Amino acid sequence: MKKHLKGFSDFIREQGVVGLAVGFILGGSVAKVVSSVVNDLINPMIGLVLGATSGLKEAYFEIGTAKIMWGNFVSVFIDFMVVALVVYFGVKLLKLDKLDKKKEDAKDKKKTKK
Repeated sequence: MKKHLKGFSDFIREQGVVGLAVGFILGGSVAKVVSSVVNDLINPMIGLVLGATSGLKEAYFEIGTAKIMWGNFVSVFIDFMVVALVVYFGVKLLKLDKLDKKKEDAKDKKKTKK
């Protein structure tokens, strides 16, 4: 039983499960902030420029009986791009991309020593 508990403890520490959990929680909060920025600030300004006075999400055109909600698609796409940029620059500024490389390099060094 001790062996299994030690293995579980090692898994939690070595695989970054705690960091993953913290990142997941913070990611949810960041997503809410980014969505608010996009929906409350960026989309209304783009909507004004494009002539959708009720906001970008409400912009559409009709083909027969179909209502094409192009504004909602653009809004979701902008939301995605902002989140992607925040994640990219967050990883780069915090130099998190180099942490994984160090682990890989350490594993490679251990293999070459054997």
